Amino acid sequence: MKKSNETSTDLPNINHRMKYLQLVEHVNSLIENDKLQINDRLPSLNELTSQLKMSKETALKGLNYLSEKGIIEAEYRKGYYVKKKAQYRPYRVCLILDKMNVLRDRIYHSFLEVIKDQADVDVYFHHHNFKVFEKLIDENLNNYTHFVVITFFREDPAEILNHIPPHKRIILDFEEKNLTGDYTCIYQDYRSDIIDKLTELQPRLDKYDRLILVAPLEAFHAKAVIEGFETFAKKYSKIYKVINALDEAQAKKGDAYITFSRYDQDDVSIIKLSRKNNWQLGKDIGLLSYNDTAVKEVLENGITVITTDFNKMGEEAGRAIINKEIIKMRDPAKVILRNSL
Repeated sequence: MKKSNETSTDLPNINHRMKYLQLVEHVNSLIENDKLQINDRLPSLNELTSQLKMSKETALKGLNYLSEKGIIEAEYRKGYYVKKKAQYRPYRVCLILDKMNVLRDRIYHSFLEVIKDQADVDVYFHHHNFKVFEKLIDENLNNYTHFVVITFFREDPAEILNHIPPHKRIILDFEEKNLTGDYTCIYQDYRSDIIDKLTELQPRLDKYDRLILVAPLEAFHAKAVIEGFETFAKKYSKIYKVINALDEAQAKKGDAYITFSRYDQDDVSIIKLSRKNNWQLGKDIGLLSYNDTAVKEVLENGITVITTDFNKMGEEAGRAIINKEIIKMRDPAKVILRNSL
């Protein structure tokens, strides 16, 4: 490691720049001229303020800027260390997902396609572990220009999310409450979506005697979906039932099932039920599933789905960063009609 007294250098003529950017360009110059190498410690805050004749507040602003860009990184009680030799992209994004599946993969790749030439993107997963999520946020607040976050917790994440400055905060898929400031949010409205889409499908649902929502208790958005389902059923005087898992003993010809979550296990169980009883899917019983996949397009000659445009969700998040916009947008669901209904 180089000693700090080896890092002095003539300052470039940058008096026309904002004051904190003098520190930024000074550090970049040291790195570019190999006077600081990767993993070297920067001069102390006192040394920098003395060399550059600036306040500690201004110097810290410059150091935070370099941290956001990933050029340097702070180590607790040790100082700042060089992490990259050069930075050519204006943004550094912390993308925090709840898990990885085909739907999250669509968000990730569509987001990356929009922003890939403008940003470095680091991806993390919290797997619904609130402590992991809290640590990811708090330990990286000064390391990124933006945070793109998908939540879904039993706990209220508002306090942790509010640690992120609003202009850096982009929330996807679920509209969290109690957040401060003007920030970007692109979300699903689960309650309204199921009401709107069942209303659209009302002529097809008329041929079924009973509507059954299979709503697993572990699904984070189950409450909103159940509320919307019951609102629709009561409005149209439908016989309906909400269950947590399929019960073959209670199944009847003339039922129409609505399923979501549980990695399509309920769809498979309903298909097996129809085969076992020689019921024709889409005639004797119906099946409407949440979220489209390639398998649902071909399974049993096609499963009807209510689905959100996850590609659009990722694209809009990327555009919000590039265009420096704050947007609040509901990503509405659509129906893809197939043979199962």
